[in-house]
Amino acid sequence: MSEIVNEINELKARRNAVILAHNYQRAEVQAIADFTGDSLELARRATQVDADVIVFCGVYFMAETAAILNPAKTVLIPDASAGCPMADMITGTQLRELKSRHPDALAVCYVNSTADVKAECDICVTSGNAEKVMASLPKGREVIFVPDQHLGGYIADRLGEKYILWPGYCPTHARLTANRIKAAREAHPGAPVLVHPECPADVRAVADACLSTGGMCAYARESSAKEIIVGTEVGILHRLRTENPGKTFWPVDDSTLCPNMKKTTLENLRDCLRDMTPRVTVEPEIARRAKRAIDAMLEVK
Repeated sequence: MSEIVNEINELKARRNAVILAHNYQRAEVQAIADFTGDSLELARRATQVDADVIVFCGVYFMAETAAILNPAKTVLIPDASAGCPMADMITGTQLRELKSRHPDALAVCYVNSTADVKAECDICVTSGNAEKVMASLPKGREVIFVPDQHLGGYIADRLGEKYILWPGYCPTHARLTANRIKAAREAHPGAPVLVHPECPADVRAVADACLSTGGMCAYARESSAKEIIVGTEVGILHRLRTENPGKTFWPVDDSTLCPNMKKTTLENLRDCLRDMTPRVTVEPEIARRAKRAIDAMLEVK
């Protein structure tokens, strides 16, 4: 393990590279990253890096976003097959058809979408800023929200709004059920339950807090609770435990695992730095249009 870590660090220095990792990555990948965060944190960090090469340890749409925001930099992803089933549940063509039936609607996409879909939208959101961004939109306009029906429904309920929701969802978060939350509470009495807004409504309803992964990290730091039950992809447990050594974190369910997030390994991270491939690129016109939606999101403070 130490040998491959040394190889990665040597290659990183030689390439003038920075490694960004999502909170759901393998523990050893998070440990070697220069920065670990949720989608919002990583989107912001991607605009601030002073490096020639960005290695994005996450899924493909995240690396696409980094490439859109950094057209002069080389963006690599250790495994180009690391996709997102939810992002693949809608295409730009499908969104254009939906927009044609609602010509006056604003189109909003969760950042968990392809560049082609972002290019058709007025603004993006992440789970960490969705409520703030959606609250900033003009009142009285129809709003199309894609692709995650659960995040869209959660924000609509929070703001007392009604959105046109695309029936997409995250298969990993869809595995969580209210009964599993109940069982976790019984196993760890008194521990607060945190779930992600990608969870179905019945799961969110029985949790103590519904938060992005960045929000979960903040909650854990600030809470006086010594034990916390976590309802999201299990990769977040590494960061929570690292940042809060005096607290205990329990997953609602060990099966809440995203196979795509686990495709990045130290081996293919090393190989992509050595070979400078797979490289993530976005067709210039798609990138230009998608960047408008991403920039609009980042401008909301």
